[in-house]
Amino acid sequence: MQLARIIGTATATVKHPSLAGARLLVGQPLMADRTTPDGDPQLVIDTLSAAAGDLVVITSDGRMLRDILKSDTTPARWGTIGLVDP
Repeated sequence: MQLARIIGTATATVKHPSLAGARLLVGQPLMADRTTPDGDPQLVIDTLSAAAGDLVVITSDGRMLRDILKSDTTPARWGTIGLVDP
């Protein structure tokens, strides 16, 4: 699990069939201080209706994403699992 700040949305004209209907967000992983970036921004599958500016918990749990997207071959890696109160 990792804290991340949602910095925007992503739009794809062509995407893997398992991502049809999935909402794509761009999340900036953060260090424990909640402000320092921890690596490059990541493409995140939205499962919580998060919006730009929200602080979320993301996970790279592949099994969860395969279950949510109903696909054993999805290329998705990160998904939202919690909204953090300010």
